[in-house]
Amino acid sequence: MTIFDSVILGIIEGFTEFLPISSTGHLIVASEFLGIDQSEATKAYQVIIQFAAILAVVFNYKDKFTLKKIDLWKKVFLAFIPIGIVGFIFASKIKMLFSVEVVAIMFIVGGVIFLIVEKFFISDEAILIDDVEQVTLKQSMFIGFAQIFALIPGTSRAGATIIGALLVGLSRKASAEFSFLLAFPVMCAVSVYDLLKHYHEFSNDNLVTLAVGFVVSFFVAYLTIKLFLVFLERFTFVSFGIYRIIFGVLLLILL
Repeated sequence: MTIFDSVILGIIEGFTEFLPISSTGHLIVASEFLGIDQSEATKAYQVIIQFAAILAVVFNYKDKFTLKKIDLWKKVFLAFIPIGIVGFIFASKIKMLFSVEVVAIMFIVGGVIFLIVEKFFISDEAILIDDVEQVTLKQSMFIGFAQIFALIPGTSRAGATIIGALLVGLSRKASAEFSFLLAFPVMCAVSVYDLLKHYHEFSNDNLVTLAVGFVVSFFVAYLTIKLFLVFLERFTFVSFGIYRIIFGVLLLILL
């Protein structure tokens, strides 16, 4: 992997991780396009850029990462349990699904679901939860079960959790923010697991490449989180649904 590859993949990870358009799907497609083999070194690199994205959440929500917010984190970790259990049990089978074809199909399916949910979404501030700290345990668990679908490449972890949150009465902004926070335990678990598997790939030979990817991913993810929330103050998720469908169709045509 070259420095150029590292910058491109770092940008893609940082930009797509917290948007409902599947970072994994985009990374798979980009790697295919750039001719990057899914080697152990590449997997180690992906661990680093994912960890950078995690830090972007921490820096954007420093006020949430305190003991005073323990009730909020109880709900977040409750939502993490379903995907943690299912992902651990079926890890080997899930990896068999990693292909551009599966990504393309799930992009389209996810896009259609977003358009349907937005069609029937009631934007009544009086009945919607606009503060993530007001989310109930029952709502958290439902969002957690919705997140399980994110194990299918191309579905999008952010997309699955946002759809789940919208369906149980969260506003668009609160749905996005709960998805950001829920990314913390999920991505920490994935990163630690992958780090233990690929730690031997972190050598002086690829240190510069890893460092570049880390920095790029962090800053892009940090800005994306802020801009995404500003976007949701004026717009809906319809544009993301349309994008997913177009992207998925183009992938199928190119294949």
